[in-house]
Amino acid sequence: MKIIHVVGARPNFMKIAPVMQEMANHPNEFEQMLVHTGQHYDAQMSEIFFNELELPRPNINLEVGSGSHAIQTARIMERFESIILDHQPDWIMVPGDVNSTMACTLVASKLGVKVAHLEAGLRSFDRSMPEEINRLVTDQLADLLLTPSRDGDENLLREGIAPKKIHFVGNVMIDTLVRLRPKSEERWPALQANYGLDQFVLATLHRPGNVDEAERLRTLIEALEHIASHCMVLFPVHPRTRQRMAKLGIEPQSANFQLIQPLGYLDFLALQAHARLVLTDSGGVQEETTYLGTPCFTVRPNTERPVTITHGTNQLIQNDREVLVKSILDRLNEVKQEDASQASCPDRWDGCAAARVVDVMRSSDTIG
Repeated sequence: MKIIHVVGARPNFMKIAPVMQEMANHPNEFEQMLVHTGQHYDAQMSEIFFNELELPRPNINLEVGSGSHAIQTARIMERFESIILDHQPDWIMVPGDVNSTMACTLVASKLGVKVAHLEAGLRSFDRSMPEEINRLVTDQLADLLLTPSRDGDENLLREGIAPKKIHFVGNVMIDTLVRLRPKSEERWPALQANYGLDQFVLATLHRPGNVDEAERLRTLIEALEHIASHCMVLFPVHPRTRQRMAKLGIEPQSANFQLIQPLGYLDFLALQAHARLVLTDSGGVQEETTYLGTPCFTVRPNTERPVTITHGTNQLIQNDREVLVKSILDRLNEVKQEDASQASCPDRWDGCAAARVVDVMRSSDTIG
């Protein structure tokens, strides 16, 4: 079976890596190719992840770069079509919900190539989010829908997807976390020394809804600066966020509020594990903090990962200075790192999801 795996942005790497490693255990059954669309084109945001995740270098990089959603999607579709025509895969596997996910699904579907969607069925029910459109379109066209949580199955069935296409495999990103957590812990002493860490809040913000609008970004930074007067704040700044802060002249003054460069997977995982609390707008961080038992506030009005709230450590919070400051300080007063959470881990977030993915792909009814 010839499979083309598609990655476009960092979260895709953590999802595809364990699947490719598991398929490599069956060399007589799978012939794999990795296509990187180049949606994340900064080496800091891509290259280090290939190294740390032990992910093979891409066979092909489409190098689409930045652009509007329409421009980026169009470039991916135009360049990916020739890849399919040249290599004639049996399947493509698309993870997540980025533009690459939808664009490559559209191309493959029109050329009669089967599509497996890894992390299918997640819904925020907010169509103002580009990712929600990507999820909806991909799931309607995909031939195989591999869900990370039971709510994904329910969403797909409600949307009229045939039950035989839906397979609950669990969260493949947790496979990567489980495998690399011991290695990430080896990084902790150096991180602790480099940044003078004891008790700290970890922040990560990059979504357009939080960083593109000036007042919303100012609100977040002012809230974090207030928090820094009570507890150190460590903020690895996404390039998009740093550009916006520079343009708006936003420059925190507190020495206890450290703005640092983006980090690799291992360093960031270690920081999540040792933080008193994480403030984020990232989907993947909601899942990782749930597994780690670290309290998490997500600055969004909704989440496509409700299981991180019902079963995990996540809580949605509004972008309001007073609400942010009070909620974070209250939580810091309540929570100690050594007993951060009594939350349970969602079903099949066990480090074995990739093996279940491969079992599904190997089954005769799927291949046929």
